[in-house]
Amino acid sequence: MIRPWQLTWGATKDEIGQSLIGDDIVKKPHFVATRAVTIKAPPAEVWKWIIQIGSARAGWYSIDLLDNANVPSSREILPEYQKIEIDYFVPFTPDQKNGMWAKDFKEPEYILWWDKKGNGTWGWYLHQNEAGETRLITRLRTKYDFRFPWIIYYIFYDFGDIVMMSKCMLGIKDRAETKFRQNLESDLPNTACSGQLGFCAFFERIQRLSRIPFSSLVRVPPSCH
Repeated sequence: MIRPWQLTWGATKDEIGQSLIGDDIVKKPHFVATRAVTIKAPPAEVWKWIIQIGSARAGWYSIDLLDNANVPSSREILPEYQKIEIDYFVPFTPDQKNGMWAKDFKEPEYILWWDKKGNGTWGWYLHQNEAGETRLITRLRTKYDFRFPWIIYYIFYDFGDIVMMSKCMLGIKDRAETKFRQNLESDLPNTACSGQLGFCAFFERIQRLSRIPFSSLVRVPPSCH
């Protein structure tokens, strides 16, 4: 009962069953986990938090004592890590010796990491819903090495991954929603003096951030057009 739940935490039946980019890389995996969370921010904003992930980078937004040498994960967007390219290395450990490489990506829709051996992939998929929010889906596909001592590692990985992964995804959710809300609030018009012009700028700012035409959701003053 526990293993099926932790392998599909937060995901719908459709999300669990859907084919995603990178599914063909690992043949006959022993571990396949599809997790998901809804984030009240557009994909372009969520993307920024994902590409800066990594030990000795922005951290993992998870249990810093275990995965980031007890250095607090960043609550800010770090410009120096706002980049990605094919074969870009993402460190998983503080010593920078273990990690995965960027196999494929399309901003701000998905990022696929892999181990360069075909034994492990980790995909991040961002879908925007009708409300302008992000449905973030992650999928891990891993083929186990049953030789000693690796089998010990994979036993803990199989049952403990959900703790780190759920906390990481909720950490992304919290940061992305907080920053997005702060950006919107910082653009609120000064109603004491800005009047209709301020509201126009406010609506336009929301439209740029969410990529949703607000004219379809609210009645925008004619002078905004």
